[in-house]
Amino acid sequence: MRPIPLGAKGTFTLHVTPAHLANQFKDAMLPQVFATPMMILAMENAALNAVRAYLDPGESAVGTKVDVRHLAATPVGHQVTAKAEVTAVEGRRIAFNVSARDETEEIGSGTHERMVVDMRRLSERLAAKRKA
Repeated sequence: MRPIPLGAKGTFTLHVTPAHLANQFKDAMLPQVFATPMMILAMENAALNAVRAYLDPGESAVGTKVDVRHLAATPVGHQVTAKAEVTAVEGRRIAFNVSARDETEEIGSGTHERMVVDMRRLSERLAAKRKA
């Protein structure tokens, strides 16, 4: 991993389809609005995009903590753009401020953490876990 500068930014955009709605994704009794887990997915992808250029071959950065608020509903057909900004780097741990908005307003905000991992070592640990 190369040094990751504070303030590094990433974005991720998603067009909201019926598969992203709470009533399809989680429970039919929920309203037809963008699901919170899908908003978090967009925020996590924005965070990964913020640090992708600083990762060495064979490395990735996995999510380890999410603390967000879903502030406003978004209907199908809208576009959601998530943004992430690096706020701290401590060894392999990276902290971010994250937010998401649709065409009208901010729909979510919070913090997120990711950990840089060596994919070969992770694969070895997963293989050992499968055998156990």
